[in-house]
Amino acid sequence: MTTLFQRILGIVGATLLAGIIAVQTDCEGRAAGKSAAKTKKIEPAAKSGEPQRRVFCGKVVLLRQALQRRKIKAFSEFDKQVVLVTPTGELIPIVPDWRGRAFYQDKRLRNRRVQLVGYRRQGVPYLQVLMIYTFDKKNVRQYTDYWCDLCSIPMYEIKPCDCCQDTIRLRFQPKNLPTYVKEPSRTSLLPGRKSSGRKQPSAKPKQKSKRQSR
Repeated sequence: MTTLFQRILGIVGATLLAGIIAVQTDCEGRAAGKSAAKTKKIEPAAKSGEPQRRVFCGKVVLLRQALQRRKIKAFSEFDKQVVLVTPTGELIPIVPDWRGRAFYQDKRLRNRRVQLVGYRRQGVPYLQVLMIYTFDKKNVRQYTDYWCDLCSIPMYEIKPCDCCQDTIRLRFQPKNLPTYVKEPSRTSLLPGRKSSGRKQPSAKPKQKSKRQSR
């Protein structure tokens, strides 16, 4: 009986082992097929050409006012358009999107020194703003957005709070620029300034020696 029982167990074990090997071979074959499919050469997708983000300095003003200062007459169609006047005098129009729209709505953001983190696409003169920094009277840089005190959520244009529908307020926070942009040169000029450096002390006239004066 013992020998017969051992034979039966041997036959059953061999059958199970063969089944396991067959399943394993099938799984490995499928896995190999999948890996082979994955290892096929796939051409890399073309880069989207996302423009580089950088800091734009100057003052935001109404376009018509900026043109008047340059003795360029324009009609009322330009009344609502805002532009960034750079230190070199360039006029960069701002896109009124989710971030730039605030300059169209809020006159408190215009006619003051700003640093704008954003980008311009090739062939498009408009600036798309991502972050707004303003400067206070003490020349402290402040990250600028809107804030709901009740819901404690930031917003980026003048409108009722997205959550409670209550009014929001303009908020200023002393904050550095993001690390992915370069700090602007401190010697950059604001429009209207003639010199960026400090006045050099005038050289004192050389005094004649007593022997020469005699």
